Amino acid sequence: MKNRLKNNAYPVLFFIVLLLAWEGISRLQLLPPFILPAPVSIIVSLVTDIGYMAKHIGVTVYETAAGFLASVLLAVIVAVLMDALTAVKKTIFPLLVISQTIPIIILAPLFIIWFGYGYLPKIIIVILICFFPISISLQQGLASTDRELIDLLRSMGASRVQIYRFVKIPSAMPDFFSGLKIAATYSIMGATIGEWVGGKDGLGVYMIRAKQSFSTDKVFGA
Repeated sequence: MKNRLKNNAYPVLFFIVLLLAWEGISRLQLLPPFILPAPVSIIVSLVTDIGYMAKHIGVTVYETAAGFLASVLLAVIVAVLMDALTAVKKTIFPLLVISQTIPIIILAPLFIIWFGYGYLPKIIIVILICFFPISISLQQGLASTDRELIDLLRSMGASRVQIYRFVKIPSAMPDFFSGLKIAATYSIMGATIGEWVGGKDGLGVYMIRAKQSFSTDKVFGA
């Protein structure tokens, strides 16, 4: 317990020192406020503007949650199909890998043109960003299931559904949740990127408007 507290203390202390140094640089005006606002100024602007930000936060949270849940559903279906059917894996897996060479940000303007400025293009961007880590992690988890356990269940007359239910899916859960963690960090980024390119509301839109008025403290607050 003491070792854990000691290990956690180092990053906390480093973060505090970093904030103090940041505050000092800003207070001494070594950099202009529109370049690097003080942490206290950021907190004040955040508290002052929280009522206006609430609407934008709600929009981004909705886009993120909808896209993330949809990506989980699609990723689970595709991962199971790739594991169950070799032909599906040979067809889809290379396309998934190739898709990661295409920056999502260059697709965002097309989605705005095709689907407008509403929720849909942002949700699609979140789905595309989150789908790959979830599907690949789950597929690898399913593929790495102990073959001896699978053979044992088959010798006992278990069906394919039972093998997935009692062996493959439980053994793939650690990989699945690892993919979820990665995707969760990407999901908000995906929604914000979509809002940067085009949108009426959302934290990305809020940041663009704050940037245009050189309110850098609000950009940091968002």
